[in-house]
Amino acid sequence: MATTKQRINISVSKSTARALAHLAKRDQEPLATKAGALLEFALEIEEDRVLSQIANERDVKGARWIRDSDKLWK
Repeated sequence: MATTKQRINISVSKSTARALAHLAKRDQEPLATKAGALLEFALEIEEDRVLSQIANERDVKGARWIRDSDKLWK
């Protein structure tokens, strides 16, 4: 049976392999499924970090600070 998923080979330390095996067993998932899910989660976190950095740069560039609240409400 063919799969539409891309296969990759990775090398991990023994401790990482043990942790991954433990998580897969705990969640009753195949090892490859757990590894794929964790990799997707890590990519989402990385994307959030990059987008947050971009937003912070935009926020600072054009920011004008109003110290007097009366001016703010006018």
